[in-house]
Amino acid sequence: MAILEIENITKSFGQTEVLKGISFSLEKGKVLSIIGSSGSGKTTLLRCINGLETASGGRITVNGSVVFDSGITDKKDQKKLKKNQQNIGLVFQQFNLFPQYTALENVTLAMKLAAKKCPDYKKDKKKILEEIDSTAKYYLDKVGLSEKLDNYPCELSGGQQQRVSIARALAMNPQILFFDEPTSALDPELTGEILKTIRQLASEHMTMVIVTHEMNFAKDVSDEIIFMDGGIIAEQGTPAEVLGNPKNPRTREFLRSYEK
Repeated sequence: MAILEIENITKSFGQTEVLKGISFSLEKGKVLSIIGSSGSGKTTLLRCINGLETASGGRITVNGSVVFDSGITDKKDQKKLKKNQQNIGLVFQQFNLFPQYTALENVTLAMKLAAKKCPDYKKDKKKILEEIDSTAKYYLDKVGLSEKLDNYPCELSGGQQQRVSIARALAMNPQILFFDEPTSALDPELTGEILKTIRQLASEHMTMVIVTHEMNFAKDVSDEIIFMDGGIIAEQGTPAEVLGNPKNPRTREFLRSYEK
């Protein structure tokens, strides 16, 4: 059974149709990379899946639970569906860290806000907060930042900040982790450390969807690649098929631009 099912997702901004019926599925433990030119709809698709944008039409299912269905119009029912999006983690292009908080605090913040909604929070507050700190330290260590717990974002390199954001997403225990061009805001020298972290997650069979412009990385880490063009999936297949032997002329044209 697929852990992610995208069925005929459309999205329009005014009269501009950005997504024109996107459908695909992803098996648990697999890595899907989405490539394409700027304006092809890649980031809009990720934002629709994560609920940061509301799709105009279609249906999205994560781990067997519907997170969006354009056929459901009742606001109370829509609100119930959004709770299922807790199975999704998103790592942004621009890190989105809070400058007034340390690395550790940035990772624990969302967990602490969620914990306050637990019925036993007041009774077991100390224990719960200790467990949250322990979880955050584990994931910061996992991304190689165990010595940077008390550093503020301004004291970290871009690559370190992005690794904090990855730790923050992992700490929420998502079923699927999404990356929106995770290296686009980094200097070339810092890109490698992020790609190394993502490769490690792939080796651990973390289910991931990665919007990227790093073609060699997509080739190495992906089980499947989607090439988007003009709001549609123009080509889909294994890295060998899409990058090594593309059938669509538009895919070939796009890939040639990376060879120059």
